[in-house]
Amino acid sequence: MVIGGDAAGGSAASQARKRCADLDVVMFERGRATSYSACGIPYWISGTVQSEAALIARTPDQHRAMGVDVRMRTEVTGIDLDRRTVTWRELDGGREGSEPFDELVCATGSVPMRPPVPGIDAAGVHGVQVLDDGVALRAELHSGRVRRVVVVGGGYIGLEIAEACRVRGLDVTVVDRSATPVGTFDPDVGEFIADAVRCEGIELVMSEEVVAVDVGTDGRARAVLTAGGRELPADLVVLGLGVRPDVRLAREAGIPLGTSGGIAVDARMHTEVDGVWAAGDCVESRHRLSGQRMVVALGTHANKQGRVAGINIGGGYATFPGVIGTAITKVCDLEVARTGLSSQEAQAAGYSFVTASVDSTTTAGYFPGAQPIRLKMIAERRSGRLLGAQVVGRAGSAKRIDALAVCIWNEMTVDQILSLDLSYAPPFAPVWDPVLIAARKAFEAVEADVRQL
Repeated sequence: MVIGGDAAGGSAASQARKRCADLDVVMFERGRATSYSACGIPYWISGTVQSEAALIARTPDQHRAMGVDVRMRTEVTGIDLDRRTVTWRELDGGREGSEPFDELVCATGSVPMRPPVPGIDAAGVHGVQVLDDGVALRAELHSGRVRRVVVVGGGYIGLEIAEACRVRGLDVTVVDRSATPVGTFDPDVGEFIADAVRCEGIELVMSEEVVAVDVGTDGRARAVLTAGGRELPADLVVLGLGVRPDVRLAREAGIPLGTSGGIAVDARMHTEVDGVWAAGDCVESRHRLSGQRMVVALGTHANKQGRVAGINIGGGYATFPGVIGTAITKVCDLEVARTGLSSQEAQAAGYSFVTASVDSTTTAGYFPGAQPIRLKMIAERRSGRLLGAQVVGRAGSAKRIDALAVCIWNEMTVDQILSLDLSYAPPFAPVWDPVLIAARKAFEAVEADVRQL
């Protein structure tokens, strides 16, 4: 029995069925689609992606063709661990029932964070998490009544939605309580991002807390009010504050949660209840560097975790080894990416570290189309082990983060990275790639620190 039919649930169902053809696999999904890309919603809103169907990786019928009994528009309303049953309700028609299970997968996903302020539930205030949210937001944008958009939250999803609305010719303001956008980056990199956002005509209101949404006589949001006394006019308010794990069913059933608020699982994605598994945005994962338990809402992890759960249910053996915080996005014409720990995160985890930054170009500097890139490394003092990296730049910059993620995963030191045999040709990189220059500078910082000792 699988609750949730997106990345984690779909992967778990298909893997379990693939591993053991004798399994009867039932998958409940309360939405209108299965196995879709929520990360692609901003690009559908902007028009970069032309159709809703393009975001769907596997339809209900495709799942059914693989032997999965898919129940669409059906919400699981409760889990009875003693009787080993789930209760459900069809959203179209209201029919109710129950279903027994031997093995259960909770893949209930996440829900958008909504600040507890007056007016937050008014018409014209939207979160962006599931495909139905994208449908509702597009309907607002096509209504003809939206000229001014306020996005609450300057993280990844907030900036992606802000850009999507700006591409449509709307006046866009982003308000966030952090000093710089995308607070998981170090402030010096965040300033680089802020400059690019402002250059696209998006207003940034930073270091401000939202205290209310002002609602008009028609019941619709008309402005966002901040603690600093600002009134930001809005025909549409979009919540880009991130998400929290949807663990209501698990909590009510008595399935233990972890310290982060997500469902507690082991490396096999098994919960503390026999025969109950969990995967995706609703679970907590272990950060390989900090050891911290955290909820990371990314489709990459959800698919892997669902796959692991499905393999184990089907009689195989697989584990999910944890996360290192790798992320990437496009902000206007800027590419930004990170992996490992930021300076603040490294300090909180108890590391003593040095940093090194380099400004370079994506290709040989003399090659037509060379674009600026800034790359920052965070390395442990004395050992030189790479703890984190951040990249920001124009086209051709951000995917360098993948090489650095591999380095962190394998606990490489900056002097080892300096010796890597990276590819070179003028159309693709300078003879000294920014990765190698940053590694050299970080190694020199480590050496200088050791000499001082």
